[in-house]
Amino acid sequence: MMTTIAEEVLLLAYDEREGRQLVSSTELDAAVGGAVLAELAVGGRIDLADRKVTVRDGAPTGDEELDTTLARIVAEPKTRKPEWWVRRLTSAKLRRRLLSRLTERGVLGEEQRRVLGIFPSTRYPERDPSVERGVRERVRDVLSGADPDERIAVLIAILHAARIDRKAFPGASKERIKEITEGRWAGEAVAKTIAAVNAAVMSAVIAGAVVAGSSGGSG
Repeated sequence: MMTTIAEEVLLLAYDEREGRQLVSSTELDAAVGGAVLAELAVGGRIDLADRKVTVRDGAPTGDEELDTTLARIVAEPKTRKPEWWVRRLTSAKLRRRLLSRLTERGVLGEEQRRVLGIFPSTRYPERDPSVERGVRERVRDVLSGADPDERIAVLIAILHAARIDRKAFPGASKERIKEITEGRWAGEAVAKTIAAVNAAVMSAVIAGAVVAGSSGGSG
């Protein structure tokens, strides 16, 4: 089954059995937004060089979420930085739409619960573990020393920026993750894409945490 980078982030960011988030919504939504942008870059639709997002091919990809984002980038009159776009794409609604897609395809289940018997909560336990297992195997191979391709390297960079890596792969080598996210193994163009996505997601996580902290302090 083909999955997007954003869907792979979600599969790794939820507990398989309980279906609960392993990180905060701030971190997870930034990771998903960054993953959508990264997918367009890896697919050759946009370029993230020199700290700016430029369109290389505005033709539809066939994926509704990717095409909506690509159309927004094409229509934007100003050239924006990757950080700007990731912040615009960071959205609980986007996360829920992608979770619904995984549910409709039978990869995840959807269960409504109440925390402490009062607060409503939605859980997404796995229904078809083979999909996440395939993603985990590819990531683990790279973390164990295999040569990454651009797609897996970008996924690892996003997981690291949103602090999902330490939850999903608690025993992974910090040195190896750093090596991958810094693009030491890659050519210049690929290294720039990975660095741009990593920095953009990290920036969105920090910005979201600041906003959440300010909102919490104002009550």
